[in-house]
Amino acid sequence: MDITLYLSPVLPECLDFSLEDRSRPTIGDLLTIHLEGQPLPDIEKADIAILGVGEDRKSKGNQGCAGGPDTIRAMFYKLFPGQPSMKVVDLGNIRKGYTVQDTYFAVSTVVASLLKKNVFPFLLGGSQDLTFANYLAYERLGQIINMVSVDSSFDLGNAEDEDTSHSYLSRIIVHRPNILFNYANVGYQTYFVDQDAIHLMNNLMFDVYRLGKVRESLEEVEPIVRNADLLTFDMSAIRGADAPGNGNAGPNGFHGEEACQIMRYAGMSDKLSAAGIYEVNPGYDKRGLTALLAAQMLWYFIDGFYHRKDDLPSKNPGDYVKYTVTVDDHKEDLVFLKSKKSDRWWLEIPMTTADMRTKYERHYLVPCSYLDYQAACNKDIPDRWWKMYQKMM
Repeated sequence: MDITLYLSPVLPECLDFSLEDRSRPTIGDLLTIHLEGQPLPDIEKADIAILGVGEDRKSKGNQGCAGGPDTIRAMFYKLFPGQPSMKVVDLGNIRKGYTVQDTYFAVSTVVASLLKKNVFPFLLGGSQDLTFANYLAYERLGQIINMVSVDSSFDLGNAEDEDTSHSYLSRIIVHRPNILFNYANVGYQTYFVDQDAIHLMNNLMFDVYRLGKVRESLEEVEPIVRNADLLTFDMSAIRGADAPGNGNAGPNGFHGEEACQIMRYAGMSDKLSAAGIYEVNPGYDKRGLTALLAAQMLWYFIDGFYHRKDDLPSKNPGDYVKYTVTVDDHKEDLVFLKSKKSDRWWLEIPMTTADMRTKYERHYLVPCSYLDYQAACNKDIPDRWWKMYQKMM
């Protein structure tokens, strides 16, 4: 499929990445960039493709974030590379459709095309409702997925609301066919979420993690994002002091360095196949701090990507140490797998039939942490096991 029709080249004003007295090339020198009058970069040779999506017609409280992609990439080009041999292309921006649905169609078409080529699409928004368009790309591929959202709220919206960037998750949940196996929110702030929404998440057996709990032990985010196929990051999840360029920015949230660490965890996940950063608004951005932070988050993601271990247990079972834990009054032993390459942990959900193992091939090995193993040894069954067991049974 020719995706060139959906893409516009990178604007010349984004290309001023020259720095005085620099000793070596910046990222802008090393990227293959879609420029006016030149052919589209060779996608077949790329590992990661950057895509801007300047769409904000469904934005709620943050009109102007359509300008985010170009301000982010302009900052990104000026950074020095952590991986000099990285195979990253910038395909420019998805052309804005006559309607928002036209933009969604273009996004899903381009993302699906990249996924088929085993190229990682990294979206720069625009408003976060574009996550729905990214989700539709997986529907085109017929793939059931897990999604993680780093956000200060769940974006469920209200029943009387029209579709907006604050209600895209409801649209995903009710969309048919439904390909969402599991959803996890990282960093919600309780005063932005009513209790009925929290109960709904629990009833749907989704995973939600309050900001305070996450910040107590940030390394526990790693297995959460390692279980995802799609990651969506709303910049309003970061405190306003670190990311002022957002109409919904608040006084609390993740610190900038924590956001970068989460993105590095995401990059290291062998399972994750698409991601996006949304809601950067140049109109609110003081000295470009938010765009620079988003660029650094992308930098950390790419650094993590090139430190992937290719250690999914389903691929190389011989590269794992197996631990079996017996829990009193529980008929099923808990089976843990620890990677010899990375020391990362997985928890195996028992499959009673070959058909079940085939059906849940991508889901019955659940990423976990050493703390989950310790809990099992102390006769406490991890929540991850219970939720996934109930989903599959």
